Amino acid sequence: MAYEPGALDAALAAAVGDDPALMLELRMAMLESAERHAQMLARSRNDGNWQVAAWRLKSLAASFGAMHLVSAAEEAVQAVPGDPVAIRKVDRAIAVIRSEFRA
Repeated sequence: MAYEPGALDAALAAAVGDDPALMLELRMAMLESAERHAQMLARSRNDGNWQVAAWRLKSLAASFGAMHLVSAAEEAVQAVPGDPVAIRKVDRAIAVIRSEFRA
């Protein structure tokens, strides 16, 4: 699924209005949280921890309208713990978000 920067920006604008500083702060908080969940996912070796990390990541992404990350997290939900393909997809989706924040 392609990155949809408009969806994330729209979700943030709805939350904070026209405050660029607050929007940047929320973007960074979302990115940091996504990175923490991805790290937890990568370290998970049992079904319970894997599922918790994947579902939290999916929920966070959905809250911000980051549909490409929702898709990657959903694939992780369906995968087995430690699945390197699922982990790479999540990492790539987060990297895209990170690159958009710097643009």
